Amino acid sequence: MDAKSAKALVEKEGLEFVDVKFSDLFGQWQHLTLPTPYMKFTEGEIVPFDGSSIRGFKEINESDMYLHADYSTSIVDPFSSSTLSVICDVYDPIHKKYFDRDPRVIAKRGEEYLKHSGVGDVAYFGPEAEFFIFDDLRFQQNENSGFYVVDSDEGIWNSHGGGEPSLAYKMRHKEGYFPTPPHDSVHEIRSDMVRSMMQCGIKVERHHHEVATAGQCEINFRFDTLLKSADNMMLFKYIVKNMARKHGRVATFMPKPLFNDNGSGMHCHQSIWKEGKNMFAGDMVGGLSQDALYYIGGLLSHARALAAILSPTTNSYKRLVPGFEAPVNLAFSVANRSAAVRIPLTEKENTSARRIEYRPPDPSTNPYIGFSAMLMAGLDGIKKKTDPGEVVTENIYHMSKERAAKIRKLPGSLDEALAELESDHAFLLQGGVFTKDVIESWIDQKRHKEIDQVRLRPHPWEFHLYHDV
Repeated sequence: MDAKSAKALVEKEGLEFVDVKFSDLFGQWQHLTLPTPYMKFTEGEIVPFDGSSIRGFKEINESDMYLHADYSTSIVDPFSSSTLSVICDVYDPIHKKYFDRDPRVIAKRGEEYLKHSGVGDVAYFGPEAEFFIFDDLRFQQNENSGFYVVDSDEGIWNSHGGGEPSLAYKMRHKEGYFPTPPHDSVHEIRSDMVRSMMQCGIKVERHHHEVATAGQCEINFRFDTLLKSADNMMLFKYIVKNMARKHGRVATFMPKPLFNDNGSGMHCHQSIWKEGKNMFAGDMVGGLSQDALYYIGGLLSHARALAAILSPTTNSYKRLVPGFEAPVNLAFSVANRSAAVRIPLTEKENTSARRIEYRPPDPSTNPYIGFSAMLMAGLDGIKKKTDPGEVVTENIYHMSKERAAKIRKLPGSLDEALAELESDHAFLLQGGVFTKDVIESWIDQKRHKEIDQVRLRPHPWEFHLYHDV
């Protein structure tokens, strides 16, 4: 779709509004809505806004900014009547260039850097974002109290009925993978999500219940280019959250909302193509090429710094612990989910399906920045011919302590990951894809707006441990 066909769609459907959307630095969609007569429907159409009110953007003394509408992203918004939805890029009129901190601009620069590198002309990404659907989600924090409560009729903790009639079929911890209804009570909600996604042009391949009790879900959509997959992931999360609300539920992409059960990951399948040929296909380990192995080497060598971007919340590190299928081990394998990088099994003759899967990311990741960072790490591995090490064939979780100790691990906290990013980010700066300003702003915001805020507050379990010291 282009501006002309977007205008034709507005006229055909009698749409009254245009909703322009863009991402803040940390992956939250923002929007403003304009009546259709206000819009000119020209390529790169300008919409002014206040950048000082957006997380990670501008200070108040230089806050005038523009949105440039990308009409190729136009869809009829499934949750806003009579509205065309359009994704935008952010332009800085003061410095007369696209805004360095706009995540979508970073993704576009990543795609351009790939072309200039000569390694390939397109990078494909296929993210698998897990999420929870809860019946109830409440929380509060003040000076003398703090609590959170999540609940789901599926939760095993509701097996007693709580004084109300119970129809049983509660999922035991870690037994939520693939059960049919009536255990899977959110099947129809996911189906409605899928219908809405497909109406918006997302090519959904499957959906199912995930491992954890209490409404953990996964919906897989087809891979696409880096930018298009990031756009799709933003739309995916928008649809999941709004469809859950339409059903009187709440959906969350928080990595670890439940204690003692699996958290939500966002495994990312990746490959690089050049002139219509899969550059990851070859005759080496797992049917991969040498460049694909170097790409894995780049991911693994920069994995601890990447964690600050791909596991970007304090809650992320409650997921990244051994014992819950968490990919904390920086190794690669074939069809082995205990390693950070998995090479999916494919039919020998199906070279187009050859790819790698990077498993550490979680769905709190900003997809524009996260996909770009993984691409830059992989390309740095190809550039430097980084050896990924030996392929691991056994379950790392069951290795002897001596052998497991030789495998590098992801950071154990966001603070530790940010320190790694501070010392290892030169690979992100290549080609001007990321800037030092973006890295510094990311680290500063995460430390002072998140880590420090969590660190200041007493935790409920501390009362269990220490109230009687």
